[in-house]
Amino acid sequence: MASVEVEGGKLPGEDSAENVAENLSDEQLEARVAELRRVGAFADLPEDQLRWFAAHAVERRFEAGESVIRKGEPAEWMTIYLEGEIHVRRDDSTLDSYVYIARAGDPATEVSGRLPFSRMREWAGTAHATVFTRVLLFHNSLFPELLQRMPLLAERLVGLMSDRVREFTHANQQRDKLMSLGKLSAGLAHELNNPAAAARRAADDLLGALEDLRAADLRLCRHNLDADQRAFVADFEERAIERQKEAVTFSSLAQSDMEDEINSWLDAHNISDAWNLSPALVEAGVDTNALESLSGKVGDEVLGDILARIVAQLTTARLVTDIKTGTGRISELVGAIKEYSYMDTAPLQEVDLHKGLENTLVILKHKLKVKSINVERDYAEGLPHITAYGSELNQVWTNLIDNAVDAMDDGGHIKIRTKREPGDVLVEIRDNGRGIPADIQPRIFDPFFTTKPVGDGTGLGLDAVARIVRNHHGNIRLESKPGDTCFQVRLPAEAQVK
Repeated sequence: MASVEVEGGKLPGEDSAENVAENLSDEQLEARVAELRRVGAFADLPEDQLRWFAAHAVERRFEAGESVIRKGEPAEWMTIYLEGEIHVRRDDSTLDSYVYIARAGDPATEVSGRLPFSRMREWAGTAHATVFTRVLLFHNSLFPELLQRMPLLAERLVGLMSDRVREFTHANQQRDKLMSLGKLSAGLAHELNNPAAAARRAADDLLGALEDLRAADLRLCRHNLDADQRAFVADFEERAIERQKEAVTFSSLAQSDMEDEINSWLDAHNISDAWNLSPALVEAGVDTNALESLSGKVGDEVLGDILARIVAQLTTARLVTDIKTGTGRISELVGAIKEYSYMDTAPLQEVDLHKGLENTLVILKHKLKVKSINVERDYAEGLPHITAYGSELNQVWTNLIDNAVDAMDDGGHIKIRTKREPGDVLVEIRDNGRGIPADIQPRIFDPFFTTKPVGDGTGLGLDAVARIVRNHHGNIRLESKPGDTCFQVRLPAEAQVK
């Protein structure tokens, strides 16, 4: 069978199919027509149409591992796979990236490449043959004539192209969701790690504090305090613990001055480890007047052991509070994640938009904190709940807020406003970032359009945002200039989602 030898996945004279036309004998032409009949889209087409197509196609052969197409090169050929298989990757350097597989005998992919009515102008990925592969190439310059001569084939090719776009869109959506999940997970991991690490440190320190408390109790048992003295000490200790819970803070200078005053008093009364006792006593609001009162009640001989026990109790109480705070923060984050994703709930339900926005801010807290971005809330009172897919709406808020963060330098400002309008509820997200250039604003909701480098942003895409809003019978609107970008999302107040 005749073939044309070409190199590097690019046929010579791609601007003209006639430059690579093959001179086939009748026997070769019949053999090629027979092979086309084994391809689903061509199987039942008239003989004269198949002969015309076969005469204007070019055969190409590839060994396993050989490059078939290269990303960025002009896409000018429809490809019919007669033997073998190729794998197309969008990024050769990413082993786990989406792989498009085209193979002979597969009705969905045996006709591939550039198809009639396709807007593809260049290859979106790089392809290699995985086994020996043989194909027929048909140049796009012949598409107008093909549409005239082979209308049934043209109709089938449109169907194949629609299926391919649907598959590619689905793959993109899955990839975007994974990218989004990965980025959100990184921020959440950081947010969870901080309270978890703090709780673990407090638990470790608590073991030492309990040992100090046990030692102080044993020393205190050697003193014969009467019932009145023990009651006074217990009350003193209890009041100190309560004042510590109030968490009154002082400036560094004031804290230092008060500790120096306590140290001087303790030294004057021959109390050892004054430097170790004074910080906890100041934190609990114990001053020299309180110490004078305690000393007068129990005497200086037992005072040191009593203060050691009080400080051990204060330390223990503080560490328990730290553990409670840390684990409470973890519980809050887990709760926010559950509400954000609407785990264990029906997909369609009554949604509190304010709660969804707040849970989204919790999820993005780390990113907001890293760039020192201030968030202003202007929530309408009595905003009605709406019937919606809550997890999808949270994807909308995530994308819009994340884009706002990316558009701002450190120290930016985001304002989130809600409002009840006749028939609708409005969610407005405004930032003071760089803005969106006027020339690309009409395209920002187009599928696959992005101004960000690969791997930046959440990966959800504004086309996904617009699709979710439309699915809820709402609309999204953009106003942008340098220093002021505003996305307005309007959703029906009454249920319209099915």
